[in-house]
Parts: sequence; structure tokens; C-alpha cells
Amino acid sequence: MKFARRSFSEIALVMIVLLIGAAPTRGQAAPAAPPMTEKLARQKLQDALPIPQGFKDFVKDGKLQLSLADAIQLAMENNTDIQLDKTQIDTANFAIGFARAPFDPLLNSSFSTQRSNSTTLQSQGLPVPSQLFQTYQLGFGQTFETGTNVQISVLANKASSTGIPAVFGNVSFSFAQPLLRGRGFLPNRAPILIAQRNLRQARDTFKQEVSGIILNVVGQYWDVVDARESLVVQKKSLDEAQQSYDHDKLMLEKGALPPLNIYRSQSQVAARRVSEIQAEYALKQAEDSFRRVIGADIDPNIRALDVDLTEAAEPTGELMSMDIATALDKAMADRPEIEAQRLQLANDDLNIKIAHNGLEPNLSLTGTYQGNGQNTTNNGPFLEALNQSFGFGSPTYGAGLTLNFPIKNHAGEASLGNAEVAKRRDLYSQRQLQQQITLDVSNSVRQLEQSKLSMEAAKIALDLAQKNLQAEERRYQLADETLYVVLQTQTELASAEESLLQSQVQYQLAVVSVDNATGGLLDHFGVKIESLAK
Repeated sequence: MKFARRSFSEIALVMIVLLIGAAPTRGQAAPAAPPMTEKLARQKLQDALPIPQGFKDFVKDGKLQLSLADAIQLAMENNTDIQLDKTQIDTANFAIGFARAPFDPLLNSSFSTQRSNSTTLQSQGLPVPSQLFQTYQLGFGQTFETGTNVQISVLANKASSTGIPAVFGNVSFSFAQPLLRGRGFLPNRAPILIAQRNLRQARDTFKQEVSGIILNVVGQYWDVVDARESLVVQKKSLDEAQQSYDHDKLMLEKGALPPLNIYRSQSQVAARRVSEIQAEYALKQAEDSFRRVIGADIDPNIRALDVDLTEAAEPTGELMSMDIATALDKAMADRPEIEAQRLQLANDDLNIKIAHNGLEPNLSLTGTYQGNGQNTTNNGPFLEALNQSFGFGSPTYGAGLTLNFPIKNHAGEASLGNAEVAKRRDLYSQRQLQQQITLDVSNSVRQLEQSKLSMEAAKIALDLAQKNLQAEERRYQLADETLYVVLQTQTELASAEESLLQSQVQYQLAVVSVDNATGGLLDHFGVKIESLAK
């Protein structure tokens, strides 16, 4: 035991001597910064954001050629909204560090020196005594997750004149332990647990937001396809009107058509040219919106490229089928909002427990111990004084209980009330979320069913419109029908082609909508949220 006390005292003395030796004096440079401080000082925030990535891999023949999977991949790498949403995970991660801060150990040290000379004796021609006072202190403190606070301090005071320097050593140890309010792991670790759950909530929220962005990318992709194919339909309709006008113009030149009848076909050419122009600019606007969601509008060189989307609106393979009950079960199991709400309710329960603990009286147990020592020789006065301090030869110790008993704790009662209200509000929010998910699932499944039926009906309508146009054109050639009917039938055919195209696009969107409503959209496109959250 004596050897252990001596070893501990020698270690403490070496630490104090090192601190004293490192104390800056006149003419000495300031001590170097700790490695962590140097590392933080070298870190610089990046003012320039990273340039868009991956677009050059999809440039072919001077065009940005993309499948739907390619578009989603580029959006995951370059979409600005994703980068903004990801910052909530970083913030929640740093919040855990703030929650751990009260339990960080603290090492402190100090050194002070003072020298004085007597000018009175100097004026009388007597020897001038010189007095030196020095204080060295080394301390350690930490609060543990049980609520226990520990403080350890080693102190040495030196006073020297013309004789033997007097060195007084002091070693002190103290602790404080809450016995009611603030006792144990629950009230002390609660901020850490809440911060950890908030991080998981942030990840679930980020997953939900990424799903929304993917849904937007898919919608913008099919909007471009729809606008492109609509332009094709309008061009075809304009060509048919132009052919009718050219035919009437030839008949007019031959005198087989009254002059006033030429205006009917000519007006149709002008009207369909207007529709074509509108379709052209609708396509440009759809492409601009699409470029934004995949980040292709950031780099001017990429923005200038034409967009060539390779997916066709017509679905291939077996059409998707899903019943509402199966989809709803999957949604309740996989939607990230459900897990985020569950974590919020767990935090509410923890806050209620903390509030209950805050109503307890503040009873604290404290204890102190001090060891004192003083040198008797000039041979190693510091070591001698501190060895006596660690030797338990002149101890001072004590203990105490402190009780603060509030007669009325309005703040604690209000905190408990707020915690219970927050729990009740989040329970209603959970029910509201379940209702919304149920509605989302029902709407998406019904939209899927409607799109499939609409697509079949549109195919039949298009086939009949094509046959009707062929019949009317034949009758017109036989002078058994007027030009007005032919032009009207052409318009009906264009409308039928538009209806089929829209029903096909609506089916593609409905499939993705079902995946989004059931929480499977990320898996559908192979998106890993872990890689995005890095």
C-alpha cells in the first residue's frame, strides 16, 4: 500500500513539474497548440460546391441519352434537394456530441509566481531580502452518466526568502451524488438517447424525402416522353391537314372545287400549326424541368445538350396488379414515416419519465478528502511536501447531505404537463399519418386499376378512329362525303392517339405511385439510402 501511494504521488509530481516547466516565461515562446486544435485550425470550409458528376457517361451523338434508371442515378448524385435534405442527418449526428458534452472530462492546470523586494531596507544600506511566492495547481473533473461528479486537485504553494523555502502541498478529492432528482442513468443519459433517436428519425425522414424526389424524377421523365410523343401526334395531324389542303388546292386549280371551299382545309392547317407550336414549347418546358431535377442545369455545357429519353410510354411485360389490403399491410410495415413516428413516441415516453424525475426533491450526498504536507528540508521540497500530502499523514475529510424540497414546483409540473400533451399530440399525429397512408394506398391502387382499364379502352378507340378515317377518306374520294367530315375525323384520330399516350403514361406513373405509397420505391430502383447519407 505504501508503494502504491508513493508511485501515485511520484506520477502526480512529475505531471506538475512538467506543467511548471512548460509554463511560459519572459522570452519564451507560447506552447504549441494540441494536435486536435492544429487539425481543426487547418480545416477550411469549401466555398466551391462539387461539379455535377456522371453526365459525360451518357452523352452520345451530342445528346444526353437517358433511360429512366439513368435519370434516377444522376438525380441521386446531383439533385440539389437531396444535398440539402442530407444536412439534417449531419446536424442530428452532431447533436449527439452536444448531448455527450456534460460528461466530457476536464483537466485544468495553473501556475502563478510573484517576487517582491523591500525598498525601505535598500535605502538604509541594509541587505535587501527577496521573497518569492509560487503556486502550482493540477486538477481533474468529470460528471458521469450516473449523475456523480468527481473533482481531484493537486496544489503546491511555495514561499521562499533568505532561508529554506517553505512548500505546502495539498491533495483534495471530492464527489457529489444526487440521490433523488438527477440520480441514475435515466435523467442523465436521456439527452443522449433522445439525440440518437433523433438521428434515426432524420434518416427515416431523409428516406421519405428521397422517395419523393425519385417520384418527382419519374414524373418529370414521363412528362418529357408525353410531350415528345404529343408533338409527334401534332406533326402527324398537321401533315394530314396539309395533304388535304394540297389536294383541295389542286382541285381548285383544275376548277373542280369552288373557291370558297379552299378556306376550310387552309384554316385547319393554320389551327394545327398553332397546336404544333404549343406542343414544341411544352416539350421545351418539360425538358427544362427534367434537367433541374437531375442536376443537368448546373453546368452550362450539359444544359446545352438535347435530351434523348429512351423509354417508351407503352408498357412491356405483364401489367402490375395489387389489391388494397396487401398494399396497405406493406405500407404499414415499410413506410419510413411509421418508424419515425414510433421513435418520436419513444422520445415522448422518455420525456415524461424525465419530467417525473424533475418533481423529486433535490437530495445530494457530498464527500471530501484532503491530504496536507509541508517540507522540512531544502532537499527536494516539492517532492517532500507532496509525498506527505499523498501519505495520509494529515488528512481532512468530511461528508454531507443537502436537501432542497420545493413546497410547490410549478416549473416541474408544467414540464410534466407539456410532456404529456406532446405525447397525446404525437398519438393523434400517428393516427393522422395512418389515415393518410391508407388514403395514399387506396388512391394509388385505384389509379393503377383505372389506368389499365383506360389503356385498353384507348387502344380500342384508336383502332376505331383509324378505321373511321380510312372509311371517310375513301368516301371523300368517291365524292360521297364532304371535306369537313374528313378533317373532323382526322382531329378525332389525333385525339384518340393523345388519349392512348396519356393512358400509357398514367399507367407508368401509377406503378411508381403504388411503390411509393407502399414504401418500396427505393428498392424498385435499387437506391441505397446508406450510400446517399454518407
